[in-house]
This record gives sequence, structure tokens and C-alpha cells, in this order.
Amino acid sequence: MEKIIFFTLVIPILAYVLYLGGTAIMNGFKSKEANKVEKEEIGDETTSPNSDRGDNLSNELNRLNELKQKGIISAEEFDKAKKKLLDN
Repeated sequence: MEKIIFFTLVIPILAYVLYLGGTAIMNGFKSKEANKVEKEEIGDETTSPNSDRGDNLSNELNRLNELKQKGIISAEEFDKAKKKLLDN
């Protein structure tokens, strides 16, 4: 008799807990995907035209040059970073 009461109470409770856990996980995945899409849309809106890219590129090169002159980065690091910026 105790086994019947145990299984009639515990199994539905465990099933319900598993259901709630699965639902929470799926909602988390949906929210993560929605945030990812939203960030991509924001990134597309903030993409700058080529003229702004040129200004940004010159600002980055100036910043790298200042770091090199202050001795924070070496000439090799400066050249690598400059090449990376110019390749993009």
C-alpha cells in the first residue's frame, strides 16, 4: 500500500518538475536567440559608411602610433596591428 501511495505521488511530481525544467531551458534558448538577433539588427544599423570607416581607421592608426611612441607597444606589435587594421 505504501508503494502505491509513493508512486502515485512521486512520479507525477517528478514528471511535473522535469516538465518545468524543460520549459525553462527552452525559454532560455528562445530568449538567447532573440537577444542574438536583436544584437545583429543593432549592429547592422550602426554599421558606418566608408567615409566614417576612413575616419575611424585614421583614429585607430593615430592611437597605435601614440602607443608606440610612448613605448607601450613595440614596433613589431605596431606593424602587426597596423597590418590588421589595413587588411580589414
